[in-house]
Amino acid sequence: MNVVFSHGSKSHPWGKKITALAKIAKEKNHQVDSIDYQDLADPDERVDRLLAHPIICNQSSSNTVLVGSSMGGYVCAAAAEKINFKGIFLLAPAIHIKGLGIRQQNLISKSNKISIIHGFEDEVIPYQNSISYAQQNRASLYLLCSDHRLTSALAEIENIFANFLDSLS
Repeated sequence: MNVVFSHGSKSHPWGKKITALAKIAKEKNHQVDSIDYQDLADPDERVDRLLAHPIICNQSSSNTVLVGSSMGGYVCAAAAEKINFKGIFLLAPAIHIKGLGIRQQNLISKSNKISIIHGFEDEVIPYQNSISYAQQNRASLYLLCSDHRLTSALAEIENIFANFLDSLS
């Protein structure tokens, strides 16, 4: 499988969470890439960049997993509205919020294997937004005792991600 990561608006392609999850994917012999969006503030331009990525354009999306954190979660969810990916793994996704230049608010995924992780103590994006998205898309939802960055729950997230990848094999 291919695992493609999308970082948040103020993060970078190989931040702590992405690096940790990419290591797990590599250990399971999956191909890994993380897209750099640091030059793009517009969320929908980030979606376009993801959809234009060679892994997605040149290979089967049915063998690709998208992983997105915060704004990257929105990017993955918006891309999954257009293409049926093998799986979507979202971390505190920036969905169902006003502002940040996000135009689409009611995203319905073509992918049927979606897992979402969100922190109860998220001070940036209310966890209730993930509950709503999970209900709309019949997604698995994990609410953890953590803030927006989710770093205090990284070990738990790693276990959930490993199980998510195994469920797709």
